[in-house]
Amino acid sequence: MLIQKEKQQNPQNGIILLLENYVDYFSLLASENKTDYERLKDNRSTRLSALEDNDKNSPFYLYSQAQVYLQWSFLKAKFGDYVSSGFDCKKANSLLQDNNEKYPGFQPNQISLALVDVVFGSIPASFRGITRFLGMNGNVQSGVKKLEALKAELPKTKFSFYNNEVIFFICTIDINVLHNFNDYPKLIGYLNEMNSGSLLKVYIQGLIASKTAHNDDVIAYLEARPKSGGYLTLPAISYMLGCAKLCRMGNEPPAPLFDFISEYRGMNLIKDAYLKLGYYYLLQNDQGKYEYFLRQVKTKGYSTDEKDQQALWEANDVKPDLDLLKARFYFDGGYYGKVLAILQNKDVNSLKLVRDETEYYYRLGRVYDKTAKDGEAVLNYQRAINLGKTTKYYFAANAALNIGRIYEEKRDYKRAGDYYNQAIDMHGHQYQTDIDNDAKAGLKRIGQ
Repeated sequence: MLIQKEKQQNPQNGIILLLENYVDYFSLLASENKTDYERLKDNRSTRLSALEDNDKNSPFYLYSQAQVYLQWSFLKAKFGDYVSSGFDCKKANSLLQDNNEKYPGFQPNQISLALVDVVFGSIPASFRGITRFLGMNGNVQSGVKKLEALKAELPKTKFSFYNNEVIFFICTIDINVLHNFNDYPKLIGYLNEMNSGSLLKVYIQGLIASKTAHNDDVIAYLEARPKSGGYLTLPAISYMLGCAKLCRMGNEPPAPLFDFISEYRGMNLIKDAYLKLGYYYLLQNDQGKYEYFLRQVKTKGYSTDEKDQQALWEANDVKPDLDLLKARFYFDGGYYGKVLAILQNKDVNSLKLVRDETEYYYRLGRVYDKTAKDGEAVLNYQRAINLGKTTKYYFAANAALNIGRIYEEKRDYKRAGDYYNQAIDMHGHQYQTDIDNDAKAGLKRIGQ
């Protein structure tokens, strides 16, 4: 290992400490293992103390300490320690600002300052009290613009080795924070600049393709991943690949979901993976295996992540309508023509449950939304709202959120605000936190 070799030959090199922190950082992001997090988090203080003994006249002196604070801020947020995460991010910002005054041309500093801007600009509405308490604010769009500018500049400088890291942050922020699902060609173009042997590149390619409903590309990217023993195991890749194979709706079992369950030592998505395996066998008309996997949903994994909460909810609910289930998976894969064919051939009057009738109109709204038929989308979303606004299902609230976004894009901010508020005013439904936060973010964008 290169880090170990340098440690033996030049033990006073402070960059070793920073690189070791990178290893912890990416390993914990990939594994989401709470036990490993608890075991490794004391490394933060040890490394910071050691870094303080390095050359104070180097631009890397304050920068390396700030990076350790910033990376542990991300990890603490990932594992739910939001207050401590905020303090670490504020400390990183203070060190970076001091370093920027001393070394204004030091470009790595600008990368981290842009990330601080993103972090404090993307705090969910329910945690805004933390940012006010810390006296911090940020702006996601401003942070991304800084990163885009750095991506253009870095390859021409001595800091070009940071370019892959900048691309990683641009892609994950654009998709996970800004939800720019139409940026697929641009982001994949960026990723093509990364080293072809990078497993991180493959993971981000799969993530971007998955989030933007390019399902066949997800499978192609992830199946071509490097597989030698020199790479970390990334269970998230198995999860994404299994989901993608399920969305393709062939007879091939989503076997990578079994790999995910056996490889993964974290807390999230275990229940969701078991539910998806159950649904595969339900669609194959194998009632015994379907019921077996439903029992696993109820007894295995945790219910901290909203996807797992949703999986447990569905496992305890009435069996789904098979046509609606097929439409759901085809939609997630981006096979919109197949979704429309199923729904248009479905007699809505044959649906006996309010849940299923609401879902029918919701999914019809979704597919019209994705195919730029705004009038039909709003009409069917409104039907879903009318039917489901007092139910525990997320369809009505998410329909209101999506109508708000449609009107926001048309700059009809009055109607957009009305629908964002409608989404917030529905209570006790699935995905409540995510939908409320997205609606509040929409209201903030339109100045309401």
